[in-house]
Amino acid sequence: MSATTTLLWHGGALEPVVDCTPGPVELVAADSWLTDDGLTLALDLHRARFFDAAGAEGFEEAELAAFWAAVIAALPRTGAWFPRVEARRLNDRRELRLLRREALERRRSVTVATHLGRDPRTVPLVKGPDLEAMLRLRTEAQSRHADEAVLLSAEGFVVEGSTTCFAWWRGDALAIPDPELPRIDSVTLRSVLALATALGIDVLHEEVTPDELDGLELWALNSLHGIRIVTEWIDGPSLAEDPGRLQRWRDRLDVLRRPIGDRRA
Repeated sequence: MSATTTLLWHGGALEPVVDCTPGPVELVAADSWLTDDGLTLALDLHRARFFDAAGAEGFEEAELAAFWAAVIAALPRTGAWFPRVEARRLNDRRELRLLRREALERRRSVTVATHLGRDPRTVPLVKGPDLEAMLRLRTEAQSRHADEAVLLSAEGFVVEGSTTCFAWWRGDALAIPDPELPRIDSVTLRSVLALATALGIDVLHEEVTPDELDGLELWALNSLHGIRIVTEWIDGPSLAEDPGRLQRWRDRLDVLRRPIGDRRA
């Protein structure tokens, strides 16, 4: 079990709290990223995504900026951490929190299973409001001996995972779900796509069913693990792996990591 310290933004500072807020609390925005010995990937994109989501719910940009600066100052520069920032609403009161969490063990592979029920998302383009619902999907998948659930559209197309997004290879081209399929704008995927563009690799946008991924190399991406290869889709397609490709791309992402105080991070 990883250690977590919860810090509440109050009076212009982060203060340790015991989470005993009375009444219903609505999580309106959240973001998390990996910090490994003070290095992180595309922190500016996490910041922008969180500011956009929280700002749409009435949080002032100046307050968010002050909170963010305090968050960066509060993060350890040694060890592996997976902090989460939250914007929450309790009736007519708003609050900002930092969950300073030790990172769980990171992995290079993952198994998945198709979610068989309805789509539980209420705000599919925003990270935070559906976090608990998506974690329940993952728990359900784990009961079926998978690590992650795959969410399909009403038409049966692959949309995203319970805590991941997906990309797959068609020959030398990298493919991702069609942008018309609503999902979280993944920072890790954006970093991979930027690398692909710089390397001159074609990027395809596709509507695919699980069966149409048979024989392809499928990746699951998120901010904790980076890129993982999907080694098994339970009761789904058979998947492939091009030897060496996954490690090359994991190494490329690692090169992009910057110190968390660096404005380029």
